[in-house]
Amino acid sequence: MRSFTFSILLLSSDHELHEKIQRTLKDLTLTVARDVAAIPRAALKQGFDAVLIEARRGALNEFAEISRLIEPSRAMIVMGARSVLARSADVLHAMTNGSDRLLARSRKDIVLEEIIESKLGEFVKGMRNGSARNLHPMLISAVERPLITHVLKETNGNQIQAAHLLGMNRNTLRKKITEFRIPVKRHRAATTAAT
Repeated sequence: MRSFTFSILLLSSDHELHEKIQRTLKDLTLTVARDVAAIPRAALKQGFDAVLIEARRGALNEFAEISRLIEPSRAMIVMGARSVLARSADVLHAMTNGSDRLLARSRKDIVLEEIIESKLGEFVKGMRNGSARNLHPMLISAVERPLITHVLKETNGNQIQAAHLLGMNRNTLRKKITEFRIPVKRHRAATTAAT
């Protein structure tokens, strides 16, 4: 099991920007290259969680090349002026700073409770500042709907199996399906008619 570290690629020829981002992201892995051709092969194989591209002549070509080399659905790509990249580094630092425990552990060791805890902190603060009420039922329903939806997909729409997996009565499950307006799709195996 490899430990998970947040890895960032910076494409810029500005040494001041390199130093500023290096200071901001001191706890994260930062690879710096002046352009796509200068990215070390080993770093490309490892992959990146975020790519910061300085907007300059030819930057659109670099963006297209990075999108080809790095799976865009697995990395955040930001292209902009130096000031935008500096702010992006601050945002990346803030995103990862509160999640040191998550980043330090192996991906397989992260438990659901820690993931939820890391995501809920800011949400609860925002709700408190907005003087919200009934936070518990609101959060339970926000989690319950996608949970039931995924379990139904996993059981191919079989409500008896889904209820068993969820640890609830089948009638309770049906009530929640109606309450949350969850579409239930059941895929039947294709049968061929004998002629």
